Amino acid sequence: MNFFTLKELLMHVRFIVLTVAWAFLSGCVNRSEPVEEGPDTPVLRTVSLQLNWFPEAEHGGFYAADVHGFFAEEGLHVELLSGGPNVPVVQLLDSGKVDFAVLNADRVVLGRSAQADVVAVMATMQDSPRCIMVHRQSGISNLQDLKNVTLALGNGPTFVEYMTLHLPLENVETVTYTGSIAPFLANERFAQQAYVFSEPYLAQQQGADPLNLMVSEIGFNPYASLLTTTSGTCAQDPELVTKLVRASLRGWKQYLADPQKTNELIDQLNPDMNPQALSYGVQQITRLCRPGGETSLPLGSMTRERWQTLIDQLVETKLVAPGSVAVEETFSNGFLANGQASDGEG
Repeated sequence: MNFFTLKELLMHVRFIVLTVAWAFLSGCVNRSEPVEEGPDTPVLRTVSLQLNWFPEAEHGGFYAADVHGFFAEEGLHVELLSGGPNVPVVQLLDSGKVDFAVLNADRVVLGRSAQADVVAVMATMQDSPRCIMVHRQSGISNLQDLKNVTLALGNGPTFVEYMTLHLPLENVETVTYTGSIAPFLANERFAQQAYVFSEPYLAQQQGADPLNLMVSEIGFNPYASLLTTTSGTCAQDPELVTKLVRASLRGWKQYLADPQKTNELIDQLNPDMNPQALSYGVQQITRLCRPGGETSLPLGSMTRERWQTLIDQLVETKLVAPGSVAVEETFSNGFLANGQASDGEG
């Protein structure tokens, strides 16, 4: 018989509450639902988009495409499905139980290595939001200087394996990351994994002065919040993929420019969110989506070089077998209206 810890039980309850909340709010807010009244009313095609976590700023552009009617303008009614710690996103996509999913690039590569049919068709964040959060007063200013601390890390994230290989981690005691920032608040020599738009904000609200050491700075930089589908869908229904990509790109541009209306919805959907946290999240995500400012690649674009580098890194960490993933199978820029990558499409 399986027993849940209190935290696991609360996470399951949270997932159920969010699912019910989304079902309720679907009828209360201005969303793009099929309208059956009138002979001239267009019929919207229903498709499902599985998120990789609970509704947060990292999904803001997809919700914006719904809130502002961009999906409906493409003839789509998109069901945005909340994720959570025990939602097997890759498996749901590969099995055809959902049409599209939001994933990070390392999960795409791991999925392909396990023979899952998953393909990225749009990249929201060019830079990874993964970071190690330290106290500013600790004197640690970069990941190479991470020493003489207790470091909380999870057992599953791929970046942990990469860090272990590439950092000296002198006199670093590694403990299991629990999801709580309480140990960080209590100990100046405590560091922990974080998403730059999440835990640092919570720590600041509790009076701490965190410094975010981005994992991307040591070369491990998977694209984040990718829109993904299957190669089967790409081949059999390219028009659908193009429509969803086009509407999602519009949603992300809208969200980064003016997130207020969308954040009001996310705030209702996720009881752990509030307007201040979402506003902070948008500020951080904007930097990740366009790290080079005006010189960045067009929003959504990906390059073969970045994907090949990621595959090589996961092979190096022994998380992926050599030769098990072909770079051209991981992504395509072909559905982006203006997203031609600098070195060719996948």
